[in-house]
Amino acid sequence: MTFHITVDGRSVPVVPGQTIGAALHAAGVRSWRSTRFGGRPRGLFCGIGVCFDCLISVNGRAPERACLLEAAPGDEVTTS
Repeated sequence: MTFHITVDGRSVPVVPGQTIGAALHAAGVRSWRSTRFGGRPRGLFCGIGVCFDCLISVNGRAPERACLLEAAPGDEVTTS
């Protein structure tokens, strides 16, 4: 049974056990941040928590890595 999370106001389906990064990737979202200099897109890169390219805020908490954080029903994600 899938559930949904909200990402910047958009509903994204999630399979139980998926990370937020995996759910975004499965939904076709490849980037959600950009570099300060040059505006290059950032999203999942390493997928194991080593880099900081996939940072997101969930339920108003400080930025966390989307590749490590398991999605939970009702999560509110902001990418900016």
